[in-house]
Amino acid sequence: MLLGHRTWSFENKPVIISTGTVGGPFEANGNIANDFDILHEDMWVNQDSFEKSQQKMMEEAAQAAVKKSTIEKEQVDFFISGDLINQITPSSFAAKTIDVPYLGLFSACATSMESLGLAAFLINGDGANYVLSGASSHNAATEKQFRYPTEYGGQKPPTAQWTVTGAGCALLAKQGPGPVVTSATMGKVVDKGLTDPFNMGGAMAPAAVDTIETHFKERGVEPSYYDLIITGDLGHIGREVSLELLQKRGLDITSKQYVDCGLTIYREGQPVLAGASGAACSAIVTYGHFLNLMRKGEITRILVVATGSLHSQLSIQQGDPIPCIAHAVSIESGSDVS
Repeated sequence: MLLGHRTWSFENKPVIISTGTVGGPFEANGNIANDFDILHEDMWVNQDSFEKSQQKMMEEAAQAAVKKSTIEKEQVDFFISGDLINQITPSSFAAKTIDVPYLGLFSACATSMESLGLAAFLINGDGANYVLSGASSHNAATEKQFRYPTEYGGQKPPTAQWTVTGAGCALLAKQGPGPVVTSATMGKVVDKGLTDPFNMGGAMAPAAVDTIETHFKERGVEPSYYDLIITGDLGHIGREVSLELLQKRGLDITSKQYVDCGLTIYREGQPVLAGASGAACSAIVTYGHFLNLMRKGEITRILVVATGSLHSQLSIQQGDPIPCIAHAVSIESGSDVS
């Protein structure tokens, strides 16, 4: 099951039997609006705080995934989730409503694939029969915590990114129809000394490169094995930097093959500067858009590399550099895996 030091191969092929995706009004005007299960007309989601709005969307994504499956919520063994807010309260409070055993995670915007990789690990090793794997974020809640409240109207540099408002959740099982999780490469913390919290794409690019390079080495496949190699939220800057670094290291990855969730979710003309970010970004785009393409037969094998910037408000205020991480999970069409 363990390949090298950081890659798990899932011989029992855990299946993503259903997914749930929820977005806000900005996402409803984006590039993949048709791939959402639920879209809200306002960012408050009928709640009295943005943090509660995020909690509500995480609950809705989990409930949608279960509703679209053939099982009852009581059959779910674990809920694994995380987010960007202090003490991951939206995920933890959502777990109270979802009411199944809960494992809370924090890998910033890499949480979606950390959650999916661990869920697959549990299923593959007979540690669970059904696992919900999710992540969420909220633009206004994240801006308030890490930068300035949106009402402040602070000017951002062109390297900044727009935090996605929404939640994505996958329901994994031992068997059933759907795409299968075939492997996961867990990231290690990479710190290149960057200190600008408005350039997370540039900071996260080396972590993405490290995990992608390790994945191909330990799994023993070439980049051409995958139809798409999908990063989480590197944006324009991080994508360009990481693609150049990967090609310099001898990995034959084409520009068309190398895509980013943060450049997929919004349409051209939306004011997102360098692209989208947020823990929900890779969860929504993967569980909605890309898995829909897989179900239609347009793609059969993808490697999703969620990237995370592990700084906090305090670490930035104290002048610390930004440590980053990337977790990769390979998902393949069930009919394509022998």
